[in-house]
Amino acid sequence: MAPDVDGNPDRGKIVFEKRCLGCHALTQNREGPRLHGVYGRSSGSITGFPYSAALGKAHLTWNESTLEQWLTDPDALVPGNNMDFHVRGLRTAGT
Repeated sequence: MAPDVDGNPDRGKIVFEKRCLGCHALTQNREGPRLHGVYGRSSGSITGFPYSAALGKAHLTWNESTLEQWLTDPDALVPGNNMDFHVRGLRTAGT
């Protein structure tokens, strides 16, 4: 999937702070697992984090495609997961 706009790290930081930090941190687990090193990591692989059974069995590798799908609609990618938040319109919506 080709991006609609060039990457913008400043915008990405704002979106991350607004939409992700409520449940996630970079270096520690919170309500959601820590996100440092998520790109290239296997889903459900942080030892000690209580993932849903569905995500633990999904064996996805987090990359551009799987992260886009996950953030847009986690239930479509992994039915039965515990992520209750969808980040819709990542590529086109304003912050």
